[in-house]
Amino acid sequence: MTKTEEQPKRSMAEWVTFSVASLILTIIVSLVNYTWVNEKNQPPILSVTKKQTIREINGQFYVPFEVVNSGGDTAESVQIMAELMINGKVTETGEQQIDFLSSGESEEGAFIFSHNPRQGQLNLRVGSYKLP
Repeated sequence: MTKTEEQPKRSMAEWVTFSVASLILTIIVSLVNYTWVNEKNQPPILSVTKKQTIREINGQFYVPFEVVNSGGDTAESVQIMAELMINGKVTETGEQQIDFLSSGESEEGAFIFSHNPRQGQLNLRVGSYKLP
């Protein structure tokens, strides 16, 4: 090989391919950086609310609920607890377990009571969760 030999010039197809690949790589790096900068570094923030109206079917009272994770991290084994108080004493309790609740996700369920929740005070709350 002598010094007089020159490398072949790049063709138009090679330049176009190089430009497209560089653009794609730049977009991917930009998206990763954007996600990293704007990521919520918050623990799970869980809230539970009663949904719709209470339904009565065959002497059972169905109380629908929704639990929402408005925090940044995912929660596992989310425990939802319900307590029905009639005339100042706890008459029934219920417990639900949601396996997985990621950031911004919500799940729905229902508690079933044999006493009418409209005749007392129904308290719904998140009892516990664990981090993955």
